[in-house]
Amino acid sequence: MSEMASTDPEGIDGVRMTWNVWPRTKVEASKCVIPLAASISPIRSHPDIPTLPYAPLRCKTCTAALNAFARVDFTAKIWICPFCYQRNHFPPHYAAISETNLPCELYPQYTTVEYTLPHNMQNPNNPNPDPRLSPVFVFVLDTCMIEEELGYARSELKRAIGLLPDNAMVGLVTFGTQAHVHELGFSDMSKVYVFRGNKEISKDQVLEQLGLSASGRRASGGYQKAAVPNAFPNSGVSRFLLPASECEYTLNSLLDELQPDQWPVAPRTRPSRCTGVALSVATGLLGACLPGTGARIVALVGGPCTEGPGTIVSKDLSEPVRSHKDLDKDAAPFFKKAVKFYDGLAKQLVSQGHVLDLFASALDQVGVAEMKVAVEKTGGLVVLAESFGHSVFKDSFKRIFEDGEQSLGLCFNGALEIICSKDIKIQGIIGPCTSLEKKGPSVSDTVVGEGNTTAWKMCGLDKSTCLTVFFDLSSSERSNTPGTINPQLYLQFLTSFQSPEGRSVLRVTTVTRQWVDSAVSSEELVQGFDQETAAVVMARLTSLKMEMEEGFDATRWLDRSLIRLCSKFGDYRKDDPASFTLNPSFSLFPQFMFNLRRSQFVQVFNNSPDETAYFRMLLNQENVTNAAVMIQPSLISYSFNSLPQPALLDVASIAADRILLLDTYFSVVIFHGMTIAQWRNMGYQNQPEHQAFAQLLRAPHDDAELIIRDRFPVPRLVVCDQHGSQARFLLAKLNPSATYNNANEIAAGSDIIFTDDVSLQVFIEHLQRLAVQS
Repeated sequence: MSEMASTDPEGIDGVRMTWNVWPRTKVEASKCVIPLAASISPIRSHPDIPTLPYAPLRCKTCTAALNAFARVDFTAKIWICPFCYQRNHFPPHYAAISETNLPCELYPQYTTVEYTLPHNMQNPNNPNPDPRLSPVFVFVLDTCMIEEELGYARSELKRAIGLLPDNAMVGLVTFGTQAHVHELGFSDMSKVYVFRGNKEISKDQVLEQLGLSASGRRASGGYQKAAVPNAFPNSGVSRFLLPASECEYTLNSLLDELQPDQWPVAPRTRPSRCTGVALSVATGLLGACLPGTGARIVALVGGPCTEGPGTIVSKDLSEPVRSHKDLDKDAAPFFKKAVKFYDGLAKQLVSQGHVLDLFASALDQVGVAEMKVAVEKTGGLVVLAESFGHSVFKDSFKRIFEDGEQSLGLCFNGALEIICSKDIKIQGIIGPCTSLEKKGPSVSDTVVGEGNTTAWKMCGLDKSTCLTVFFDLSSSERSNTPGTINPQLYLQFLTSFQSPEGRSVLRVTTVTRQWVDSAVSSEELVQGFDQETAAVVMARLTSLKMEMEEGFDATRWLDRSLIRLCSKFGDYRKDDPASFTLNPSFSLFPQFMFNLRRSQFVQVFNNSPDETAYFRMLLNQENVTNAAVMIQPSLISYSFNSLPQPALLDVASIAADRILLLDTYFSVVIFHGMTIAQWRNMGYQNQPEHQAFAQLLRAPHDDAELIIRDRFPVPRLVVCDQHGSQARFLLAKLNPSATYNNANEIAAGSDIIFTDDVSLQVFIEHLQRLAVQS
């Protein structure tokens, strides 16, 4: 990992593929074991991407945008599309182009360009920009909490409202046994609309009750002539959604007066909490905005839903919240119904183009597993913490609203379209998006994730959003295989979105790769293999299969895939395990698979369904480098006699006089060896003659700070000592090369792991033996 850190593996395009050279036929592709897939970061920022202030030229047959791979005839003013070979005429305003006078999109180094589409075409002097460009935030706050927790949530909400841009619109829904919509526009006293928590409510009913439906509005005749243009076709909505600058005072005093839910809770029962109804009401309220308004529902949930639609557990405390075992045995009576409800909510949000963000803070589960579909399909953010007072929640929540370097760059109303060369089919996408069911010749029959389409909707996306696209080859075995005409294949990703500043942007990325005839030689294939991307793609595919396929045995499937891969690409003599070697392009892949088999994505017995859903959502939306850290954490060792250096993820790396820094993405662990901990407890670091020791203690903390600062959600920081109770955070991730079976062989000051898991060495021996079998 360390040598990769210096270079940017994604480059200007933000695209990484499992195979950078493609086999020609479907049969050859299936022999490659690892699927043809690309991990794309559609709006990742890069200093070299040019921004063009006009709209792109599109091919009249396949609608691909003009790009650096198009062949141009300068005399006839024609460009030939690399995807469908259609000849297109340049429009009059391109009349001046020549070999020496090229538009930016034809420069070979600009394979990714960004077009800013002008909004105010009609009247450039109009100072009021399109009202739809004011982002809308509806905060949905759970009040079924103890006073202390509610206090934490309140203060974070106040801070967030203070950080919002002045033109942002804000609404507030609070819920407990019932859902309350606060009319912020009525500042003389607090005015609340109450919805019953125990029955499902449609969008029309919500609008009807809030007085926002068509019939309820006709009374107020000339509302269209409002002096202030706002994001709403009917002035009614502005009673509930106000600009942050206007309602900050009202909101703060409202939050100060907010009490925990007043409904009595009988002994040995859970409070009744109507999360589902509250989210339905917030979604309905946003449905009254103009289409195309960028809006987010920010939900702060402090416990499981026990009332109305979306219920995940009964009120009786003797009945625990569902576990993985219950889900496997079909013993979770509420699960399927709740998922169906949130799936319906997701469809409504996607059709409106709005986002659901979930901040769940509780010691027990709150239903992330059920809500996952609504958060993932709308491209929402998700953070899981133990308390609203915990830094994981507080720092992550603050990051959403911050500007400048720390900003997440939240964008709205995204859409992705993919255009590919003939003979390439798209199976689907794993990641935060929804299929738009746009059929076309390049849609594959096999579906992976969000499929059956060449276009996807991303209601919310940010600088780090990442999607995994799975490709297939058409099964035709004709003589004119793709490569005979053109040795290159092309893929184009077109992402349109509304930027945080309210501009309409279209980013076009066009990439090319080479076809090879892998039946003749697999040498080029091997050189083009990206093992880090392949490991991440396999992890995402495994997670998807574990959720979708009944009784799917993930470990066996991964092992079989790995054995097939090693049999095909390893060098060995039949039936001689000692002769087995792997090309450097593959050499790290087996240990990635070893760590994936042991990771929380595959071994779910020690996690709740909520945690598993959370981990998988983040695995599916982070870039390859971050996702690789989730699968195979990085370990850095600090000691007196050397600079900080990467250490093997192995129990042998533990030493009494070392400090280790483990980054598992979700948590960052600083682990002090026994001797270091004893010296620290004696206070040596405070003595002037032991400055070096003080620096050694400080170094891992400084590095941990750097990791934590740039990451969302903010990871949990664990500081522990060898043999302490929290040392388990480190030990659980290490390769158990020393266990209680061979404890007599270990070095003094090192450690052993009490486990019967196989170590990496044994795993590799078995792999070699099985790969060379004839």
